[in-house]
Amino acid sequence: MSAENKSVVIGYLPDDTPPLGAMLSLGFQQFLTMFPATVLVAVLTKFDVGITLLASGLGTIIALLVSKRKIPMYYGSSFSYMAVVMTVMSKFAPDCYNSTAAYCPEGVQIVQVGIILTAVFEILVGLLIMRAGKAALDRVLPPIVTGSMAMVIGVALANAALGNAGNWAAPEAATATWTVAFITLIATILFSVYLQGKGLIGMLPILLGAIFGYIVAIPFGLVHFDTVTNAAWFELPKFTFPAFTSGEAWGMALSIALIFIATVPESTAHLYQMSLYIDELAAEMGRKPYNIKELIGLNLIADGSDDLVVGLLGGCAGTNYGENNSLMAITRNYSTAVLMAAGGMAIVFGFFGKLVALVNTMPAAVVGGLSIYLFGVIGMQGVALIQSEKVNLFDPKQLAVGSVILICGIGGNLALKDGLFPFPLPFLFPNGIPAIVFAAIVGIFINLIFLVFKTPEVRGN
Repeated sequence: MSAENKSVVIGYLPDDTPPLGAMLSLGFQQFLTMFPATVLVAVLTKFDVGITLLASGLGTIIALLVSKRKIPMYYGSSFSYMAVVMTVMSKFAPDCYNSTAAYCPEGVQIVQVGIILTAVFEILVGLLIMRAGKAALDRVLPPIVTGSMAMVIGVALANAALGNAGNWAAPEAATATWTVAFITLIATILFSVYLQGKGLIGMLPILLGAIFGYIVAIPFGLVHFDTVTNAAWFELPKFTFPAFTSGEAWGMALSIALIFIATVPESTAHLYQMSLYIDELAAEMGRKPYNIKELIGLNLIADGSDDLVVGLLGGCAGTNYGENNSLMAITRNYSTAVLMAAGGMAIVFGFFGKLVALVNTMPAAVVGGLSIYLFGVIGMQGVALIQSEKVNLFDPKQLAVGSVILICGIGGNLALKDGLFPFPLPFLFPNGIPAIVFAAIVGIFINLIFLVFKTPEVRGN
């Protein structure tokens, strides 16, 4: 009976290498999952889309090699840096940034210095954690902080998901856009639930949902091929060299680099989530647990390695993607070989203009439908993390930290203008502190108070 049960367990662990066909199809699904958000950040901040894709793929491959292929993560463009990057662009490349131009190299070169400094900070913190041990970080970033931040990150992305699904559509197109989005959403959910355990096809629900939604969107008039026709087959990505000799660049570098404060809890939360799901699959397969949650320091060094690559090439600041983590949890595929294949595809797509243009014809409605599911899974994984770590939610300390993070992070994004707390810090956050950053800082600060000033012990119920 046990042998029969083991035979039906479908999935890939980090050191597994699927057959070539499975690896390519699973890799394309990972690529497709990161593509919309990674490209969107580049478009909004006026970075080159081609180099952003290339840097994302190369940065992911380098990060996987740095982690010795122990930590399955895909790296795409980070939304956390958008506010400060837009500030830099509007200050140092105003004519380009306020025009219809799609790419502003003068501003990009300034931002690159900050991204590289971010990489240095991440690597140094990672080395410090590897030396001091995981327990030291657990005291500063306990599960209530990382789990709550995962919930904030997932729910805070609701605006982007619902915006693509139809909220940003023109009034005359809103009905069609919302319809396609929810058809895509329902189809993706049905694929993920009813094809589970059906072999390779059961591991491709997001890809199947995207294809289904794309086909549905065509008769609604939401798919346009003009950009594909006009695009060149081969287009060299626009590499830029960081403005190391510019005093202005170094003046803004620290304000960009300190955003990593927000990405450390995010990255740690992602690592804990992945560890939970990987070890569950390993147990079902009768294999030893991987315990990648013990590799927090190495994970941050991998994060820094990715930012070093994208900073040197001219891509957007990176982060390991919750969307891709969600996809891995849904498909039960954690193979680093698959992620390296996805990275290779990103590099190729960065050079071929028509391929980029074709994938970019995917309607916002389809992206929105997929995002509702994927971003929601990020938030639910935060709940799973808190449950798995047996956080005592009858303890006032835990309640205080978690509740403040949730309200400041989620409420701040919903209620505050531009999602900013009105505490301007010169050079760092001149227009105010982003809600996600503020939530992380306040949550960590409250937790530190409890560490410094001993509190009564509370028994779990």
